[in-house]
Amino acid sequence: MLNSKKLSKFSEISHGFFNKNGGVSKGIYKSLNCGVGSKDKKNNVKKNLKIVIKKICKKSKEIFLVKQTHSNKFLFLSKNTKIKNRSITADAIITDKKDFPIAVLTADCAPILLFDKKRKMIAVIHAGWRGAFKGILSKVINFMLKKGCDRKDIVVAIGPSITQKNYNVKLDFKNKFIKKHKKNKIFFKNINKLIYFDLPNFIKSQLKLNKISKIDMINIDTYDKKNNFFSARRSIKLRHDDYGRNISIIMIN
Repeated sequence: MLNSKKLSKFSEISHGFFNKNGGVSKGIYKSLNCGVGSKDKKNNVKKNLKIVIKKICKKSKEIFLVKQTHSNKFLFLSKNTKIKNRSITADAIITDKKDFPIAVLTADCAPILLFDKKRKMIAVIHAGWRGAFKGILSKVINFMLKKGCDRKDIVVAIGPSITQKNYNVKLDFKNKFIKKHKKNKIFFKNINKLIYFDLPNFIKSQLKLNKISKIDMINIDTYDKKNNFFSARRSIKLRHDDYGRNISIIMIN
């Protein structure tokens, strides 16, 4: 489990970015696969989620997850909200509930954790290129502001994701971003006639556009095998028919 240095300063929250290590799954899912939607044995995934929750929270029995679809939709859970786990389609969760762990699953996309230290509100975002392109970060931050948060109090950690050197994209992908804003060309690099996209720094730029200054980037590449993270792109390259998912989690103590 990895922690953000900036978020670790706050005793009011618990958080973690988990890699593949420490679970019970076998084969291509070895070992801490938390992918509820994967083809892994359901019982193994349940056991893995219990392993994660024990490291974060002793009081809660369940990690709240949503059905992720690379959208810009988010879900807010107030202190009185009662929603069945994984019953909502969204790619971000916001809450001010205590002892209520919220999480996202990733396998190259970026997991993003947010905390407003004064308002005592947290959020977790699953941001691949689609979600980031569709403005999921702006939507989450603007909602937090409406709920009484302040930009200067929001601390953000961008977790492990695929980095530019391993994120090869097509020309139409690049053109889509540049059509949206010419300045986006800085997130693309041409190497040996191939185009590479910088997802973590694009996300960071979106945070800065929203005037968020307290940003912690955990520069660990999920594609690089030595880092022990599940990677969709690496699994596709190895011709696996599925892949495990990493979990990133945050909770107000």
